Amino acid sequence: MRLDDLRESENVEDRRGGGFGGPIMLGGGGLGVVGVIIALLLGVNPAEILGGQGGADQAPATSTAGFQPGGTARPDDPLLHFSAKIVGSTEDVWGQEFARRGLRYQAPIFVPYDGATQTACGAGQSAMGPFYCAADHRVYVDLSFYRELRDRFGAPGDFAEAYVIAHEVGHHVQNLLGQTEQAAQAAQVYGQRGANGASVRVELQADCYAGVWANRANATQHILEEGDVDQGLAAASAVGDDTLQKAARGRVAPDSFTHGSSAQRVRWFKRGLQQGRLEACDTFETESL
Repeated sequence: MRLDDLRESENVEDRRGGGFGGPIMLGGGGLGVVGVIIALLLGVNPAEILGGQGGADQAPATSTAGFQPGGTARPDDPLLHFSAKIVGSTEDVWGQEFARRGLRYQAPIFVPYDGATQTACGAGQSAMGPFYCAADHRVYVDLSFYRELRDRFGAPGDFAEAYVIAHEVGHHVQNLLGQTEQAAQAAQVYGQRGANGASVRVELQADCYAGVWANRANATQHILEEGDVDQGLAAASAVGDDTLQKAARGRVAPDSFTHGSSAQRVRWFKRGLQQGRLEACDTFETESL
């Protein structure tokens, strides 16, 4: 990727090093169908919330420290600066898109952390992978996930890492556009889970929005180099439900899909990347994913 023309976002809340935001609070309570879909849009695994790691009424952690580029150097500092540039690019792209529609884009806060952190959606843990919390408008990433993406999922490269961030920002765009209701309606029509379910439709739309970002960023900031698209497609494929299930259990259970198959994730990311339009990403109105 070409990063020279990208600015670093100032909307970064660096929680690396631990000790941030006090103890992780755990809550309880069940969720209905709409609650489960809202949880999906929050970027939180509904099973985790149903199991007790929830508490949407919990106050979000706050900080006035923000991103401190100085101080003690860490081995993952280059990843932090890289991430801040990708977040800054998403702000530019979505700010322009929202303005074109007569809307104001409110950028999310990017939160790098180590191991675990407190969020307005409950306990955030690195085992969950990157996630978005709509209750506090924050994208949470343990930067060690990039290493896991490379070593465990076999998807190395800058653009693969950028795809991860752009996907989570895609959930923020969904939240700002009020697409929670669409997800709830989709759950009534298609069910919550499965290869054609509402959860998959939410995630595939975020994949498509990641593709739209890449299309627009390349048009204005010329970010793509040879091989970058292949890296993004490899990342989308590597985190498909079927690929992950086969690696973990040796079999695939489409009825339990929550994010989409590898083929579906690649298809919708490519769709956004090739067309560069939000309208191309309506996963709720199409019969076939």
